[in-house]
Amino acid sequence: MKEPSVLDYLKSRLMPWKKPRITLRGYLSDEVPPEASPDLLRQGLPETQVHATPKPGVGPATIARPIRWPWRALVALLLALLAQILLEPRAVRVFWPSVFLYLLAAGWLVWAYRQGEIKLFAWKESSLTADPFTVRWVPFLVACIMVPLSFLAFSSNHFTFLNLLVWIITIAATMSAFWLGPAPFSGWLSRINEFRRNPEVKFRLSREFLIGIIVVACILFFRLYQLNRVPLEMTSDHAEKLLDIWDVLHGRLSIFFIRNTGREPMQFYLTALIIKLFGTGISFLSLKLGTTLAGLVTLVYIYRLGKELGSREIGMLAALLAGIAYWPNLITRIALRFTFYPAFVAITLYYLLRALRTSRRNDFILVGLALGLSLHTYTPARALVLVVLAAFGLHLLYQKGKQARLQSLLWLGIVAFISFVIFLPLLRFASQYPSIFFYRTLTRVGDLEHTLPGPAWLIFLKNLWNAAVMFFWDNGEVWTISIPHRPALDFVSAALFFLGICLLVIRLLRRRNWVEPFLLLSIPLLMLPSILALAFPNENPALNRTGGALVPVFLIIGMALQGLLAALRDFLEGRAGLRLAWGAGITLVLIAALQNYALVFSQYSKLYDVSSWNTSEVGQVIRGFADSVGSLDSAWVIPYPYWMDTRLVGMNAGFPTKDYALQPDQIDATTGDPRAKLFIFKEEDQQTFDRLTTLYPQGRLKIYPSRIPTKEFWVFTVLPQQNPGFSPAP
Repeated sequence: MKEPSVLDYLKSRLMPWKKPRITLRGYLSDEVPPEASPDLLRQGLPETQVHATPKPGVGPATIARPIRWPWRALVALLLALLAQILLEPRAVRVFWPSVFLYLLAAGWLVWAYRQGEIKLFAWKESSLTADPFTVRWVPFLVACIMVPLSFLAFSSNHFTFLNLLVWIITIAATMSAFWLGPAPFSGWLSRINEFRRNPEVKFRLSREFLIGIIVVACILFFRLYQLNRVPLEMTSDHAEKLLDIWDVLHGRLSIFFIRNTGREPMQFYLTALIIKLFGTGISFLSLKLGTTLAGLVTLVYIYRLGKELGSREIGMLAALLAGIAYWPNLITRIALRFTFYPAFVAITLYYLLRALRTSRRNDFILVGLALGLSLHTYTPARALVLVVLAAFGLHLLYQKGKQARLQSLLWLGIVAFISFVIFLPLLRFASQYPSIFFYRTLTRVGDLEHTLPGPAWLIFLKNLWNAAVMFFWDNGEVWTISIPHRPALDFVSAALFFLGICLLVIRLLRRRNWVEPFLLLSIPLLMLPSILALAFPNENPALNRTGGALVPVFLIIGMALQGLLAALRDFLEGRAGLRLAWGAGITLVLIAALQNYALVFSQYSKLYDVSSWNTSEVGQVIRGFADSVGSLDSAWVIPYPYWMDTRLVGMNAGFPTKDYALQPDQIDATTGDPRAKLFIFKEEDQQTFDRLTTLYPQGRLKIYPSRIPTKEFWVFTVLPQQNPGFSPAP
């Protein structure tokens, strides 16, 4: 290769983002070895000293690009961290100074990028191959016949043996009609059979395996630690869910559960299965086990997404930071349907991005399967349909050639048809009872329940802004699933998210690839269920309705952290650079872990205990009474305004369908009951106190010392003459 000219040198100085930096020092010989070619330098390889082959009579010369500390990238990181620290909740929170620091961080990051100090990974190469456009006609015709039959079979809003059989045949015929090659999971079956013939397990201990074990251990700690304790008490929403699960366990197999404004079915059937398998009963723990499983599935597919997009390292970092983060942890621990939204976002996006990269039709079939199932989980998952359409739209825009665009439309048709077949039971219900199926959505978007507090377009823009800044400023006011009015991310993750967004925008402006705009666009689309709360803007942002967005958010966080660690790793050769990157990575993750631990197991736990009612303690008292001197039918809780849900008392006492409420005007009717009696009422309820002491002067009154101050309640016992007193355990 010829020696660089003066013009090359000037271009490298004036336009460093286009030309590799050339230094005049070191060009001492007539030849430049191939190892130092600009083509290799453009790849972002570590800057090392390269020795030229000496010519006769000429001593060895060193040709080197000087090793540079990536200080601009580090300054950008430090500025972003400082900006986010200033946004942390405190007596005086500063907004605009933090905005200024974030803008400075963006400027330094652009500078670092132009100097080659930090680069995002390269997307995996796409392999556009021709689709054979083949269909298996027999199963396709069977599917076409079975689709209307399935639709008609689901007329009763109940799953039966017959309509389930028809539906399963329809799904199998549809997938078989479009599937290419061997049947699904045939590879797994062959491996299982091979293992049965030759039961041998090969185990290889490697550094990557050990890292994976450590990452999994950290995630399991954050997701399982004090699972039965944080949170401890259930709310009215949990009572509604457990009653639906009770119905499932006793043969009422609904398609759409209409209790509590209507709910999709997946969580109820999953929890019923868990209760059957593990015997955990109608309990908070049963709900938590199902959602914890869904949360872990989310992390598995976040890892696979990161690996699919760029590298195993990105997937590992994204899954780790999502696994320890307070936002996904809380929407999993609250044990409602919320965590199924990000779970199916992660699954769908993984198969979708892999399908569009590899052009494999079978992956598009899996996309349709995942998308259809997502609609059976949680109402906000309907936004995932828009995300899939956006992916195909952007992919079409970046495609060249009529054949490529035609293939994309074919794949979209396959996805739509498969998801339509999976959605059939709910589609039938929606066609029969649209007001019930769309009730929850319409009450938030329109004025069905509440008049819009202003012009719809203006509320939408305000909601969009509030949702956009929730990662850095305010995640809403719902105490059951958040710490009100703090950022949705810890300050390390928030800073990395901002830098990752900047890096994606930079690369979007420099290269033509559909993945960058898709990742950026997917976030607001997945947050639409929260943004569209036009009638109740105070409900936006909400971490549950924006939960699907956590998948691309933590992917971007993982990308940013990987880029920064790669810049540090490339600063020094060999183990020194690797140790530097490891030290920085461990430090950042440890800081994030410590903050998230405090957020979940200290701040949130205390806030939840104070904000929720101690129905578990009341349930324990009634259970003790029923197991000793009384019965479950002679214990009551006297309702009081804004006090506990008395259905939860029965569930905590082990009697899931028993509502222990006794209205104040019904107290007199208990005098005819000769059995031992137990009355529980709120400490401030003077009217009940006076009535009980008048009716039962021989009764025994005791204040129950709750574990939470201000949650004490009165326990009033009336015992038969022949029975000594019952004293509730404190």
